[in-house]
Amino acid sequence: MARVVVIGDLMTDSVARAHYALARGSDTPASVITYGGGSGANVAAWLANEGTETTFVGRRGSDITGRTREMELMGYSVDSRLVMDPEHQTGTCVVMITHRGDRTMLSDRGANARLQPEDLPRDVFGPDGHLHVSGYTLIHESSRRAARTALRMARESGMSISVDGGSHAPLKRAGAEDFLEWTSGARLLFANPDQAEVLTGRDDPEAAAKVLTAWFPAVVMKLGDEGALWAAKGREEIVRVPAEPVEPSPGSIGAGDAFIAGFLPPWLAGKHPKDALARAQHLAARALHQPGARPDLNEG
Repeated sequence: MARVVVIGDLMTDSVARAHYALARGSDTPASVITYGGGSGANVAAWLANEGTETTFVGRRGSDITGRTREMELMGYSVDSRLVMDPEHQTGTCVVMITHRGDRTMLSDRGANARLQPEDLPRDVFGPDGHLHVSGYTLIHESSRRAARTALRMARESGMSISVDGGSHAPLKRAGAEDFLEWTSGARLLFANPDQAEVLTGRDDPEAAAKVLTAWFPAVVMKLGDEGALWAAKGREEIVRVPAEPVEPSPGSIGAGDAFIAGFLPPWLAGKHPKDALARAQHLAARALHQPGARPDLNEG
């Protein structure tokens, strides 16, 4: 099984779930729980927890929160290559969940925004590995140079590469044409319909996926309750797999990160895309069934 190097954000997620409709200018009863987060760190945790040799590259603050988040990753057997930032705190994301289940994220990237090309460990780049770059690191200007350097080093060393679309709002601000240029050479793109529409202008997932195969040899679309699909350059066939039925935990987040971690190992092992999609859906269902964005080490 290929070693996977993940470059991305490490965050603390503070998940605030309102029990009633928000009372503007007043108090609303809620449950507030803190978890380890960050899209890249979540992917790394799920990969390592499932038995894949995984290295995570990122930046954290010198605060106790950063130390705790790093120790959590090590608890999943992730090879942590985090650089400690002496000036900026570890990133934080406030996840606001309304009483109806609608979600909004308020993110302070903190030390993540300071990731530099010099932070990239040269020894993890080699033809025996795979690089996954979190879209957040690429689409934010302050960390983009490091992400682009990692992509170049991976191409030069013969690694296979995957990227994800991050989030549609900052992706739109970064610009579709630029994103497609930055990710040149990646073999696989993960996106959801909102991100795909930003990149292609198409609101139909299958049509958007086919357009995106002009830039990426393979495209995986995460469709939420409608499952997922895979498209490949030069192939008319679209492979679709339904979502696994699951009753989501009220505080569940990060199912998309678990999905990526489920897809990569079988895809890298040469399995049929349908098998990889099925494994991805299984891990996404597990993530939906539990609070927080990382695997539950007490499960089972």
